[in-house]
Parts: sequence; structure tokens; C-alpha cells
Amino acid sequence: MELKNMVSVVARTGRHLQRYNNIGRRLVVGCIPYRFTGSNQACLEDEETLEVLVISSQRKGKGMLFPKGGWESDESIKEAALRETVEEAGVSGIVEGVLGKWIFKTKSQDDAYNEGYMFPLLVTEQLDFWPEKDTRQRIWLSVADAKEVCMHWWMKEALDLLVTRLQSSQQSDEEEVRPLSLP
Repeated sequence: MELKNMVSVVARTGRHLQRYNNIGRRLVVGCIPYRFTGSNQACLEDEETLEVLVISSQRKGKGMLFPKGGWESDESIKEAALRETVEEAGVSGIVEGVLGKWIFKTKSQDDAYNEGYMFPLLVTEQLDFWPEKDTRQRIWLSVADAKEVCMHWWMKEALDLLVTRLQSSQQSDEEEVRPLSLP
């Protein structure tokens, strides 16, 4: 049996290692997995050449979202974001700089809030087998389609920030290689 594109870990469960902030909010981290589909696989030509990976909620019929979960005490914030993405979406890659922090209501308690951090993940590997393969669907979508199906307002904001960051880095790259015009 070929082991390429497989992960042998089991998804972590329980909250005994869960981190909380100083006022008791659970710390949640996640990634927006992305890839380029245009002729240049290393940059954003336009929004249509960018695809993001969304996954189904574990609660049937509750929509799509980006991979996210608890940040645990034995890992860095980027390690936690990558672990959650591998467990839930079965992709790995380069975790880039944080997109932002959001405060949002928990799904389990009406008066409780989580503190969430989202990171871009430039996907370099898509696994055939991963811990939550049997409980989640994954699908690559355009940015516009992802905004339509994503169930969380704060994840949509993070996606907008990712697109803005990729567009501005593309513009910076273009400015750096522009030849000087001589009089």
C-alpha cells in the first residue's frame, strides 16, 4: 500500500489542553487554504485565478466553512492552525502571517464568545486520506462562491483580507520589476 498523501494521525479531541484568553474566551485558530489556478501558479492574476478550500460543517446541513479549531497549550499558534487544517481538510502547506483576530459567539452557549485568529495557507499538498475524511466534504471554490456558502461572517471578512493582501503583494511585485523610464 502506498503511503504518499496520507496522514496517520487521529484528530485531537477534548479540551484538556485548550487555551483561553485572560477573560475566559476560548482561543480558536484556522486557515484559509488557497491555490492559484491561472497560468502563473505563484501569483494572483485576478480574483478568478484564486481558489479557496471550504469544508462542510460536522453538523449536517449547517453549511460550509474554513478549517478551524482550538489552539492547544502544547503548540504554537501556527502549528495549531496547520494541525486543524490537516485534520479537517486534508491539506498542508505554508502558513502565512495572521489575517486578523475576531470575537464571535460560540455555537454551544448563547452568552459565550470565542477569540479567533485566521491565517492564509498556501497549499502545497492535498492528502488522499486525513483524520476527518469520513465526516467532512471539501471543495475548491472561487472567492465569490466561497463567500456565498461560508456560514460565518468573520470568515468572510478574513477571506476579503486575504484577497486584499494577495492583490497588494502582487502590485508591489509589479512595481519592483517595472523598468525606469529615461527622459
